[in-house]
Amino acid sequence: MKRRKIALIGAGNIGGTMAHLCALKKLGDVVLFDVLDGLPQGKALDLLESAPIEGFDVQITGTTKYEDIVGADVCIVTAGIVRKPGMSRDDLLGTNCKIMKQVCEGIKKYAPDSLVIVITNPLDAMVTLTKRITGFPKNRVVGQSGILDSSRYCTFLAEELNISVASVSALVLGGHGDDMVPLRSSSRVSGVPLEKLISSKRLGEIEDRVRKAGGEIISLLKTGSAFYSPASAAVRMAEAFLLDTKEILPCAAYLEGEYGVQGLYFGVPVVIGGNGVEKVIQLDLNAQEKKDFEESLAHVKDLLQAMDKLLVQK
Repeated sequence: MKRRKIALIGAGNIGGTMAHLCALKKLGDVVLFDVLDGLPQGKALDLLESAPIEGFDVQITGTTKYEDIVGADVCIVTAGIVRKPGMSRDDLLGTNCKIMKQVCEGIKKYAPDSLVIVITNPLDAMVTLTKRITGFPKNRVVGQSGILDSSRYCTFLAEELNISVASVSALVLGGHGDDMVPLRSSSRVSGVPLEKLISSKRLGEIEDRVRKAGGEIISLLKTGSAFYSPASAAVRMAEAFLLDTKEILPCAAYLEGEYGVQGLYFGVPVVIGGNGVEKVIQLDLNAQEKKDFEESLAHVKDLLQAMDKLLVQK
């Protein structure tokens, strides 16, 4: 049997963490790509030298050449500049559009049969651009968004109730921005609705923190943005694909009528298996969630219009 191959495009903090997770989980051989010579090679060598200690037996290669991703089963893209204090995800649009165009051309040429998972911000625009440039079918281009946002929601709820996060099931949909949509109606603590345990006012405060969670980490780090949790979220998606687990995960998926959305990437629950995004799961939203959903969708549309203007200018 052919060994599975995972290409990680971008060898910064997220890329390096993903390489480590993929190796520890023994998901397949890893190619760590970056344009900065020495960075991917150094991280790959460092990780390889931990293999005898950790007991994994996968190949880890660092490279600056796109041809080294040939045959990749999955490409996870984190290339691009990251947010700094005071920046929104949207502020990254211009620079990361240029970077993503090059990345997508490389993937299209050398890994045409891969599943592409996009992490680069602003996520909703970058995953849209990826599909346009690669021309890949909708099931093979997906964005990492809701898994991370939902994990943050679970974390803050468990912290509030002083319970294990294993007891919390929470869901966040919508665009990956400050108007994302935490779903109270679909979130539970050991089967108990949230509002049975936490006041509506306090839930609103927690949900506001969820929306701003990325910025909170940036303000603390001062020189970068979150990387452990986004890396874990993306690897979870890759694992579902490579192992064909058919897990339901909230991701930025291309919608064609689901949730009343036509021809846009938006954060919704999907089934991820060996064929990539295999199915969109439709949930019933309450009145407030529908309103928030539409507001988030409007922001994504505005972001895509801004991206299109930039691309036309260039």
